[in-house]
Amino acid sequence: MSKRNFVLFIIVLTILILVIFGFLYSRQTGNGTDDTSGGTNFLSRFNPFGNNEDVPAGDDNTPIDITEEPPEETKPDILTSKLQKIPSFPVAGFQVFLKERLKEIPVPVVTTEAGAETVTPAKTTKPTPPATEFSEAVRYVDRITGNIYQTFLDKLSERKFSTTIIPKVYESVFGNKGSSVLMRYLKADARTIETFLGGIPKEVLGADTEINEIKGIFLGDNITDLSLSPDSTKIFYLLNVEEDAVGTILNLADNKKTQVFDSPFTEWLSFWPNASMVTLTTKPSAVVQGHMYVLNPTTKSFTRALGDIYGLTTLTSPNGKLVLYGGSDLALNTFDIIKKTITPIGLQTLPEKCTWNNASDAIYCAVPTSISGGQYPDSWYQGEVSFTDQIWKIDTLTGNTTIVSDPSLDTNGEEIDGIKLALDASGKYLLFVNKKDSFLWKLDLE
Repeated sequence: MSKRNFVLFIIVLTILILVIFGFLYSRQTGNGTDDTSGGTNFLSRFNPFGNNEDVPAGDDNTPIDITEEPPEETKPDILTSKLQKIPSFPVAGFQVFLKERLKEIPVPVVTTEAGAETVTPAKTTKPTPPATEFSEAVRYVDRITGNIYQTFLDKLSERKFSTTIIPKVYESVFGNKGSSVLMRYLKADARTIETFLGGIPKEVLGADTEINEIKGIFLGDNITDLSLSPDSTKIFYLLNVEEDAVGTILNLADNKKTQVFDSPFTEWLSFWPNASMVTLTTKPSAVVQGHMYVLNPTTKSFTRALGDIYGLTTLTSPNGKLVLYGGSDLALNTFDIIKKTITPIGLQTLPEKCTWNNASDAIYCAVPTSISGGQYPDSWYQGEVSFTDQIWKIDTLTGNTTIVSDPSLDTNGEEIDGIKLALDASGKYLLFVNKKDSFLWKLDLE
């Protein structure tokens, strides 16, 4: 054997002895019954499936059920949100109103000598009518079918109220204290705006049914704008006749019409804050100076109140003294019609994303958390920009502004671009529609 081969033989033999020694050592330290160190041997550090530690005395090998609830201290706090989605479908419009219902009266219970509970029958000499109460409710129109639904606001329980099918309603307004509904949609030619005025059947307490047919009449084609009177008994609507815009008041009780306005300018948006005034604001654009006028529906007087503002949008208080307005920069201000003074609010949004309370001393607004570049309000109207809002309250007496809800936190991250804000008569609830999907939401303010 050559010297070179001998050296190679010695090296291979040495490696083989070391491998055998390492294997025997690992078996002794890893599986020995006297080892209570709980450690692992060197080779096991390279085992991707873990080690072979012995189970301490007194323990068993029962698998741990990882589906069990974590300890109490590790559970996240679950808060009951005051913000709730009402229907499971997009809506064309809604109305908040007081609805009568049977009052829940607790039945008295007595305990017998044996300890059993029995119901004590009421002692009456003659039948008495059931006790009732009025509670806040909301009616809304299914955007897809035109069916009407309703629910009480303190106990959400959606119930279909009508079965009349009017497909693809894009706007609806309830009036005449809930006994009338206007539905607006496009005819088959996809150009002509149809406005249907229907009567809503009166409900029989305790015998509510969804088999209600909506019957009514059609108003003129291509009504460009309409607004409801504060007592909901009339509507003001604009219709282009030849080259003029004609404003008409329709009494919902008897369908009587009265013309109160005529203008060669045809691009108007109306709002009816109180009995003595209808505001008319030019349709806004970032590149056009806007103006707001006040129309007295009784005297038919027409006066300029505010103007020369690019992108002007407005919302007048119920008492008619203050105008919430904004321009192309979306900065909110109030304008005092009597004093002719302007007060900045310090928030950026559109007035149509706001609503006044009945006392005219507070405003609730859906305020974007951020505003990207664009021409406003055009970019928002055209759907090029969508906002993610918080709900703010503005005290017009003190100037204080406070956040009352952050939908992105209160809805597990759902983003809301709020429109059509409305308060119930008591101020307990704020309702609005999400422009992103037309779903209706309720915010409990108490």
